[in-house]
Amino acid sequence: MGHAFLEERWLPKSVLCLRDYSSNKFLHDLIAGITVGLVALPLAMAFSIASGLTPQAGIYCAIVTGFLISLLGGSKTQIGGPTGAFVVVISGIVALHGVDGLFMCTVMAGILLMIMGIAGMGTAVKFIPRPVVIGFTNGIAILIASTQVKDFFGLQLAKVPGVFWQRVEALAGNFRTLSYTATALAGATVLVMIFCRAVSNRIPGAIVAFLLGTAAVVLFRLPVETIGSRFGGIPAGLPHFVIPRFRADLIHGLLGPALTVAMLGAIESLMSAVVSDRMSNDHHNPNVELIGQGVANIVSPMFGGLPATGAIARTATNIRSGAQSPVAGMIHALTLLCILIFAAPLVSHVPLAVLAGILMVVAYNMGEWREIPQLLKLTKTDISVWLVTFALTVFADLTVAVEAGMILAALLFISRVAATTTVSQVTDEYVEDGRVHTLQDKDIPYYATIFRIHGPFLFGATEKNQRGNTEPTHVATSRYPAPAQYDCPRCYRAIRDPGSCPPVASDEPNLDSLRSARATRQPDPSG
Repeated sequence: MGHAFLEERWLPKSVLCLRDYSSNKFLHDLIAGITVGLVALPLAMAFSIASGLTPQAGIYCAIVTGFLISLLGGSKTQIGGPTGAFVVVISGIVALHGVDGLFMCTVMAGILLMIMGIAGMGTAVKFIPRPVVIGFTNGIAILIASTQVKDFFGLQLAKVPGVFWQRVEALAGNFRTLSYTATALAGATVLVMIFCRAVSNRIPGAIVAFLLGTAAVVLFRLPVETIGSRFGGIPAGLPHFVIPRFRADLIHGLLGPALTVAMLGAIESLMSAVVSDRMSNDHHNPNVELIGQGVANIVSPMFGGLPATGAIARTATNIRSGAQSPVAGMIHALTLLCILIFAAPLVSHVPLAVLAGILMVVAYNMGEWREIPQLLKLTKTDISVWLVTFALTVFADLTVAVEAGMILAALLFISRVAATTTVSQVTDEYVEDGRVHTLQDKDIPYYATIFRIHGPFLFGATEKNQRGNTEPTHVATSRYPAPAQYDCPRCYRAIRDPGSCPPVASDEPNLDSLRSARATRQPDPSG
C-alpha cells in the first residue's frame, strides 16, 4: 500500500507542477493569486453569514482550505473554499446541532471524502446523471436567493426561518419594512457585476461592486446595516487552532448531514475541476482531488472554518488571471491571511446589502438555468428525475434530496444498462449478417486506428475513449450493427459531425499530409 502511494498517480498536482516551475510562472501565479484572493473575500463572508455564522468563519475556511486544497489536490488551477452549495445544509446543521455539531459534521465529511479518494471512487461521480446534478443546483440556487432577500431589501426581521415556505411567508409579511437605501445599494451591486461581466470576463465584478458599495457607505454615511453594526467587526490576527469538541451523542444524527456534505463536496469539486481542465487544457486527478478535499475539511474546523469544496467561479477567475499552477491557490489563501492581519478593521464597514447583492448574482450563476431547455428535450424519465430532485431540495430537505438523488441515479443507470441488453436468436441469416463486422478479411488502411467498444457506451464511460484517443482525430462512426466507415481525412469537422463526409477508400491519395486518422465504432445511442 505504501508503494502504491509513491506512484505518480497519487502525487498532488502541486508536486507535479513544480518539476518545470519557473520565475515567469510564479509571476503569473502571484498576480492570479492576489486577484482571486480579493474576489474570495466578499464571497467567503457572504457564504458564512448566509449559513448563520460570523463572517470570520468564512475567511478562516477560505484561508485554511484554500491553501490545503491547492497543496494536496489533483487539479492544477482549482480554488477551494466555502461555496453556495453548503449554505443550506450548514444553516440546518447549526440550527439543530449547534456549532459543535457543524464542526463534527465537517470532520466526518472530510473522512468520507478521503475514503472515497483512497478507494478510487473519484471517477464514479461522473456516473451521476445530469438531471440529478441540475436538480440540486437549481434548488440550492433558489434557497440561497431566498435567504438573501432580508438583507437585499433591508427588511426588519429578527430571524429568517429555516424552512422554505415559512421563510417565504415571513419575508412577505415583513416586506413593508423594506429600506429603500439598502435596496438601491443591493440593486446597484447587481448592476455593477452585470456590467463588468458584459465588458469583460477578466474584470472581477465582485471586487468592483464590493469596493464601490463599501466606499459609498463610508463617504455618504448611508443608513444601512454593516458587518460592524451586526457582528461588531471581525477579529484581527491569525485564526486560533482548537480541536473541536467531540460529542458521541451527535454521531447518529450527523451521519446523514455528513454524507450530504461529502457528496455535495465531491460533486462540486469534481465539476469545478472539469471546468478547470477545459479552460487550462489540463487533466485533473479525481482521486487525489478528493483526498485533498478530505484533508482540508478535516483541518478546517480546527481553525473555526466551514466545510469547503472547489469553487467554480473563483477557479474561472484564477485561470483568466493567468494562473499556471496550484501555487496561485496558495497565494490566494495567503492574500486573505494578509487582509485578516492588516486590514480587519476596514472590513467592519462592509454593508450587508452589498454582500446580499453579490450572493444573488452567485445564486443565479450557479443555478445553471440555461440547461433547463436542454433537459426538457430529454425523455420523460429524465425530466421526472430532475423535477423530483429539485422539489425535494427546495421543499423538503437537502439531505433527503441527496439521498433520493443517489437512489434515482442508481435506478436510472440500471435502467439504461438494461435497455442496451438485447436477446436475438442465432439463425443462418444472423450469422451471415454478422460477417460484415469481422475484421479478419478487411483491408484496414495503415493510417487508421480502430477502437472496438464492448458493453453499453454510456456518458460515464466516454473517458475511456478519450484516454485512447488523446490527439485530434478524424472520427468515423456508424450505427451499430452497421460496419464502420472511414470519414474524409481532410475534413477536421468530421470529428464533430460524423458521417458528413463520404467514405474513404484504402487508396485515398495525399495521405502523407495526414498526422493521425482514426476510425471508431460505437453502439447505437438509442440502444
